[in-house]
Amino acid sequence: MLRSSNQQQTNKQENIVNVAVAVIHYQQQYLLGFRSTEQHQGNRYEFVGGKIDVGETVKQALIREVNEETGIDIHANTLVKLGRLHHDYGDKQVSLQVYDIELTAEQYDQHRHCQYGLEGQALTWVNKPDLLAGNYRLPAANQTILAWLQLPPLITVTYPLAHFDGYSDASAAWLEYHQKNLATDAWVYIRAKALDSEAIAEQLMQLRPDVHMILSNHSVAHDSLLNKSGVPNSITNSQVVAKHLTHSALMQWYAEVKDSSQDSSQNKSQELSKNLQLLSSSHPMIVSCHDVDSIHAANQLAAERIQQQLPPVVGMFLSPVLATQTHPDAAPLGWQQWSELAELADIPVIGLGGLSPKLLQHAKQKGATSIAGIRQFLQS
Repeated sequence: MLRSSNQQQTNKQENIVNVAVAVIHYQQQYLLGFRSTEQHQGNRYEFVGGKIDVGETVKQALIREVNEETGIDIHANTLVKLGRLHHDYGDKQVSLQVYDIELTAEQYDQHRHCQYGLEGQALTWVNKPDLLAGNYRLPAANQTILAWLQLPPLITVTYPLAHFDGYSDASAAWLEYHQKNLATDAWVYIRAKALDSEAIAEQLMQLRPDVHMILSNHSVAHDSLLNKSGVPNSITNSQVVAKHLTHSALMQWYAEVKDSSQDSSQNKSQELSKNLQLLSSSHPMIVSCHDVDSIHAANQLAAERIQQQLPPVVGMFLSPVLATQTHPDAAPLGWQQWSELAELADIPVIGLGGLSPKLLQHAKQKGATSIAGIRQFLQS
């Protein structure tokens, strides 16, 4: 029986189709192809890409497939890994290696009017808001990619409440400062580190309805907000775009999962599902990682949430890249080690630690989809 089970697993692995996926765009315009009726997952839009040939790297496959399908030469473009996905369609299993590729203005101008690709497939450029709104029917595996694309290039981290200890009312000072200095429509990770952080986060959301909040997974109980101030939950909750899981909480979850994996009882899958539900059942997640072990844990969490059809893990804070004033005793990874770690991730990687917005392009070249920080990400 064991031999049969192992043989079935081997056959499944051998039947997995490894695919390179190119999310091609110029600013807010994204390129989609259209699959014909007779193709697998036909009558759907798709990102450009195709099967990775034997002996071919992912980036080599991306360059070849994009050129063969569209005639666009991307060998000189920055190819930023978004993540890796495994999806079982029932009749076919695919492993997607997904990369973000931003074209130059010249490339876009040259190809923007092409209605058909070199293989005869229809091509269309679509606005990012329409794409993310689900106005273009994509294969099921692509839904997680759309969630990844929600991440902005810059994420602001708030000051801790202790930064305002010199004021007579630290909470009021924290609130006034961030209300004034957050950029319009910013994604903001609330890291107040205080018992009343939930309350001041609620107040900030009321004062700045334009901002999008990343809240601690433990700061808002039962995935709902309020109503201490009398504001309906639906108003404030709509601003919460993700829940954040700390490195220690991630590793605690991972340890519990490993313990439950040794349980041969029928309660094993139920316990795993329960552990996932406790993290967050209604919001996407962003996790914090610092090393190989935590990245491995984050990858498993991401895969399990997709399998359980829960909102996906959309990003990973990987830190510290450089030395920071906030954590002066933390040894920085440096760009080389940071880049090597980022390559291990199956989800988009957000650089954090000693960075400024002007380092965004450099960070992308090292494998970051986004960067985050405090001081230089605020408007003051």
